[in-house]
Amino acid sequence: MISDADLTALWITLKLAIISTLLLLLLCAPLAWWLAHTHNRAKVLVEALVAMPLVLPPTVMGFYLLVLLGPRGAVGGFLESIGIGHLAFSFSGLVIGSMLFSLPFVVQPLQNAFTTAGGRVLEVAATLRASPLDRFFSVVLPLSQRGFLTASVLSFAHTLGEFGMILMIGGNIPGRTQVASIAIYDHVEAMDYNAAHSLSLILVLSSFVLLMLVFALNRRFKVVSL
Repeated sequence: MISDADLTALWITLKLAIISTLLLLLLCAPLAWWLAHTHNRAKVLVEALVAMPLVLPPTVMGFYLLVLLGPRGAVGGFLESIGIGHLAFSFSGLVIGSMLFSLPFVVQPLQNAFTTAGGRVLEVAATLRASPLDRFFSVVLPLSQRGFLTASVLSFAHTLGEFGMILMIGGNIPGRTQVASIAIYDHVEAMDYNAAHSLSLILVLSSFVLLMLVFALNRRFKVVSL
């Protein structure tokens, strides 16, 4: 049986994945568009920074985020000084950490999609006097749906299974920052393998169903590339 604490951890995990994914899609679209079309020399530097979470251990990123967002950090200290409070060991801190750690899983699919959607099609739309905003929403977005769906799936799934980053920046506070992966770890440490198995099985089945839906969607509409 799943305990109330485990249900709460699952809810926090789901909420974290949804919020992080939506914010990443919104904030990363302009960055991906710039990377797809710029010839600025800084592009290589920005691409390297975006890809850093792919090679850095999650605990390293989590540690520096903890320092930055903590009460003595540059961001956390400033927020403390204006009466808001630091973001370490809070759900907001979890969202920031998850967004940074999933950054390449969103930016890279969107960048590839925007590169494919550009070129001749946009030139034709421009000759028809379509404004830049109109060209983006009426031409680029429909042609980039594969990139957006791929980015959404990768970001959501990556957040569901994250452990090291979450533990470093959010700690293990039941009902506040304890996500499903940390709850499973706690059950294993307590040698409560039945509870760990039940919670793990939910994550396995959820991931499997998500992937089945993605591949079914791809088979029918050819919209997602994994």
